[in-house]
Amino acid sequence: MLKQILSKIPRKFPKSDPLDSTRIDCGNDSTCSGPSTNGGSSFSSRLNVVKRVSSAVFPASMMAGMEAVDPHLSFKDVSNLQKQNLFVSKLNLCCEVSDCSDPDKNAVQQDLKHQVLIDLVDFVSSGSAKFTEPAIAAICKMCANNLFRVFPPKYRTGNTGGETEDEEPMFDPAWSHLQSVYDLLLRFVSSVDAKAAKKYVDHAFILRLLELFDSVDPRERDCLKTILHRIYGKFMVHRPFIRKAVSNIIYHFVFETERHNGIAELLEIFGSVISGFALPLKEEHKIFLWRALIPLHKPKSVGIYHQQLTYCVVQFIDKDPRLTSPVIKGLLRYWPVTNSQKELMFISELEEILEMTGMDEFQKIMVPLFRRIRCCLISSHYQVAERAHLLWNNERVLNLIAHNRHVIVPLVFSALEQNTLNHWNQSVLIQTQHIRKMFCEMDEELVLACQRKLEEQDSLSTVEAEKRRLTWERLENAADLQPRAGNILASVKPVSCSVTC
Repeated sequence: MLKQILSKIPRKFPKSDPLDSTRIDCGNDSTCSGPSTNGGSSFSSRLNVVKRVSSAVFPASMMAGMEAVDPHLSFKDVSNLQKQNLFVSKLNLCCEVSDCSDPDKNAVQQDLKHQVLIDLVDFVSSGSAKFTEPAIAAICKMCANNLFRVFPPKYRTGNTGGETEDEEPMFDPAWSHLQSVYDLLLRFVSSVDAKAAKKYVDHAFILRLLELFDSVDPRERDCLKTILHRIYGKFMVHRPFIRKAVSNIIYHFVFETERHNGIAELLEIFGSVISGFALPLKEEHKIFLWRALIPLHKPKSVGIYHQQLTYCVVQFIDKDPRLTSPVIKGLLRYWPVTNSQKELMFISELEEILEMTGMDEFQKIMVPLFRRIRCCLISSHYQVAERAHLLWNNERVLNLIAHNRHVIVPLVFSALEQNTLNHWNQSVLIQTQHIRKMFCEMDEELVLACQRKLEEQDSLSTVEAEKRRLTWERLENAADLQPRAGNILASVKPVSCSVTC
């Protein structure tokens, strides 16, 4: 009887959570038929999505004790204590990748995500963000989900390694979102403590970051260049790994595919890295020069990154002048034979190297070097011939030549004489006469001696040519006296076969 009376008294429920204020009590039924408000249900569903994403991103131990905050709220609308949780919630929301190839598809979702990314960049830029371990894990996860991707083969360049000078660059349709993610990653790398972040910015993260340098979008490669340079500067523990990984990319490019869009950006990073190498240079750094940088002169697409490559090589020589001789020997090894544009680049690089070359190193390589320059002086391509003649206008190069004129002048004098007699271009002829005049002012007796020696060689060549002509005449006369092979065959009668088939 008492139980029946108590059951009729209305029970007093405890105060519900604001998030559950729109929830309908369905009792023991499996389905819920009660009404609910649209605003509360949408808010609750969005929060449930964020919770599911958070559980996928963070381990349970890391999420323990964190209060879920609606990621669509503004940082201005929450207290200072909740801003860090809101920061993580917004990062979790941005982990979902949307297809940006079609602007009309999921336009509302894309705009919402873009606005959240802008809020995150502004929050980090203000200096209010604290990079705790959950925040570091969330930002690395978000960047990995949005940035790390495999480029379709159709976006790659067909026959050359990267964009050529005549090609127009291609742009990624998702760049508006990617740019915000890259801005956030750059500010994160610049502000975070390396010891706390090295657990998440690990070798796998760096490798995936390096793979993005093959992007066809030059804006993305430029952002990657800045970010990788910051990582190299801050995460000292990763420096050897980054150097090795970049070396492997170069090996793959030079010796296997000759296709990569980001070689110029990688070399630009290493230009500043090489300038910071301590002296004496480690053997590892010299191997990078010999096995990676020098072979980079081989591909046909060297013109895309030649400026950055030259800067790296010059930085090595500036660090250790004794590397001049191996570098020039490497240039001579990969010197182009039929590609005149590459030949022009090589001569320009050679001039920069010679400006930094000491007398001792120059004397080690001057003979093979000026044999190659002699071939350039008589090139039928007038631009190559002009560029080779212009080496004598460089005061440093001219000084090296003057001190070693007894070796160099005899090597190139025959080329100057050949140009005077045979070259078709008037500009080349004028420059040839100018160099001959410089040699006469430098050492007239040496020029006269070279002239006499050249005349002797010409007379000897004439005598040898006459001997060869007479020898061929004797051979032809002797051949005319011999019976012809056709007559011999005609006199031979075929023997009839006695075997019947």
